[in-house]
Amino acid sequence: MNVMNPTPTEPSLFKEKHSLAIRLWHWLFFVAITCSMVTVLFASTLFTTRGSVDMIKEQVQQKGGVVSQDQARAVAHEYSDQLWNLHKIIGYVLSILLLSRIIIEVAHSKEEKLGHKIKNALRFTNSNNRVVSDAKHYLFVKYGYLIFYILILVMSLTGLGLAYEDVPLLNKYNYLIGDIHSITQYTLYFYILVHLIGVIRADTTKNKGIVSGMIHGNK
Repeated sequence: MNVMNPTPTEPSLFKEKHSLAIRLWHWLFFVAITCSMVTVLFASTLFTTRGSVDMIKEQVQQKGGVVSQDQARAVAHEYSDQLWNLHKIIGYVLSILLLSRIIIEVAHSKEEKLGHKIKNALRFTNSNNRVVSDAKHYLFVKYGYLIFYILILVMSLTGLGLAYEDVPLLNKYNYLIGDIHSITQYTLYFYILVHLIGVIRADTTKNKGIVSGMIHGNK
């Protein structure tokens, strides 16, 4: 019998307290990624160059003006460019947030580090007590966070690659970088949707207080 390190039946690692830094980061990232999604949605639907040309021509004609196809296309393209420029700025913000998250992880105490939490969860999944199922779920969630951060990293790096496409080396692989960025971006959006559904479901069932915990720190 191990007296010094007994295996608890209700491990404290499942009762997390979120630091102020993590809570601020979480909500800042939520705002930034939401803005990013909105710009992509608008730029890809309502404000596409092709879709806006006829609308611009129609509006000018209703006001008694005359505009050519090329002129209308130039105006429509400007709308699209402004949205994508905004998307680029938001991308810089997300990159800064990713860097700040790395700094937070390094600055955190050992017990608060993601790697330490995964290691603890693995220890409980290998034990023979009644908390194994909870530990497996906890481990699944933590691995999900790891995938989430990897997606942010790939999206940020490829986004920066597109932002600095004039660099000869980056320009050479522009289309490849763009494809990876798009795939990663939509994968991240899907992940966030699944995450929201999972959090709401958990908060309304057996893990009440998840959302409020990300506001005041307790979980």
